Amino acid sequence: MNLYIKELMNRDDVLTDVLVKGELSNFKAHSSGHMYMSLKDEGGVMRAVMFRGSAAKLKFQPQNGMKVIAHGRITVYERDGQYQLYIDDMQQEGIGDLYVAFEELKAKLSKEGLFDPMHKKPLPKYPRKVGVVTAPTGAAIRDIINVLSRRFSYADILLYPVLVQGENSAQSIVEAIRYFNRIKGVDVLIVGRGGGSIEDLWSFNEEIVAREIFQSEIPIVSAVGHEIDFTIADFVADLRAPTPSAAAELVVPSQVELKEKFNNVYSRLYSQANRVLERARMQVNHQTEHPVLRNPMMKLNEYKIYLDRLYQEFQDGCCGILEKKQQQLKLAAAKLDGLSPLGVLSRGFSVAQNEQGGVVQSVKQVQAGQHLNIMVQDGTIQAMVESTQKNS
Repeated sequence: MNLYIKELMNRDDVLTDVLVKGELSNFKAHSSGHMYMSLKDEGGVMRAVMFRGSAAKLKFQPQNGMKVIAHGRITVYERDGQYQLYIDDMQQEGIGDLYVAFEELKAKLSKEGLFDPMHKKPLPKYPRKVGVVTAPTGAAIRDIINVLSRRFSYADILLYPVLVQGENSAQSIVEAIRYFNRIKGVDVLIVGRGGGSIEDLWSFNEEIVAREIFQSEIPIVSAVGHEIDFTIADFVADLRAPTPSAAAELVVPSQVELKEKFNNVYSRLYSQANRVLERARMQVNHQTEHPVLRNPMMKLNEYKIYLDRLYQEFQDGCCGILEKKQQQLKLAAAKLDGLSPLGVLSRGFSVAQNEQGGVVQSVKQVQAGQHLNIMVQDGTIQAMVESTQKNS
């Protein structure tokens, strides 16, 4: 049953995020670092425990009779069947009023999305100008200037001096952020101050400061107080630095590291260039050792011999083709000569032609008294037909 009740309470949104105001009693700090106590008021008493991790963050020493405001969750201690408050943060009353206001504003702005990571702007890698919004005197500005100058001396530092606590300090911070956004003269802003009490840091918990940081077009690094201090400005800023010195470390690169990277890149490029040059040098040396470069005429002579051989092969090929064609022509001429009428005449035959030049092949083509031309080997005989006789 105790387990069932515990699970019910753990699922209750109200009981998992409560503020309890009361007077400490039965306070005991255990050797383990855990703190056990009761919180009471005129209406009743509630048992409470604060484990070592949360207790180590306290900025005061709790004592019986001290009035405090505690934040945490209420659940059941299963073994004893009793409910108790598990405290994760605690402030003295008075200071606790500010703490309540802090938690209320934090919840309000978180609900509106001002803390959403999607709105965080990236910081420039190599800022040329760094704006600083802080008091003109004190450890914070000295630390920021020292770190920026040592770490990245190429960046200019523009200080807008402001009030960082007291009356009108929040408005002073707002005006500084607006100024830098209006002139657009810096690449990144550091907004912060050194450590102090919650009252000292309260300017950075003001709603107007939070909204101005959110609306800034310039990336803002919040650097308020010491590492354990958290303000509303830390949640809204694009990046939270635990201290002003750490903020300076975050906004600029290390010129020493950049020089080392540059030297490494230069060394690799130099080595690569040397390897390329060495390969080219070896190729040149190889080419200069080639016989052609040592004796260019030798290669030319080889080409001459090669051309002469080609010419001779061409001539031989042409002559062979010509002789073959001549032989073919002779054979064709002999055949043609055998078929020529003139060849027949040379063998003692003759050809009779009429007056029109037609060859007389039959006695039917002539008549008595008709003139004929008789072609023989060495000339023409003119004759007249006396009579014709047809072979039987």
